[in-house]
Amino acid sequence: MTRRPHPKTALPALALAVTALLPLTGCADASGAEPEEKTFAFTGTALDVKAHGNPADLIPADRTDVKVTRWFDTGAQVGSKKLSWSLENGTLDLHAGCSGLADCEARFRIEVPRNVAVTRDGRPTDLKG
Repeated sequence: MTRRPHPKTALPALALAVTALLPLTGCADASGAEPEEKTFAFTGTALDVKAHGNPADLIPADRTDVKVTRWFDTGAQVGSKKLSWSLENGTLDLHAGCSGLADCEARFRIEVPRNVAVTRDGRPTDLKG
């Protein structure tokens, strides 16, 4: 015979377990994160930015390369962060996230040479680089 937990004890035990795990999730806040920068050589006339749902400010600038600034923060986490940035064949690919039980927040600032046509995920933007 299988024994089932009594509802009067199962619910409080579940509430206690959830309460104990809440501090592990933490609250991420990219606004207070230390910025990281990377500059990519760029000779093209069109750039497609893929930020995978993360906020990304596109800024026209007097430069010949593409400069990316990333702010990334994780709350307390059980899992791993997944960060990458690359520029290949006219596509700037920006990944910033977490796996497992974690809370992450990221934002990007992308400085693009003037006179470069910029798209976001293949769609036109208001930016006139």
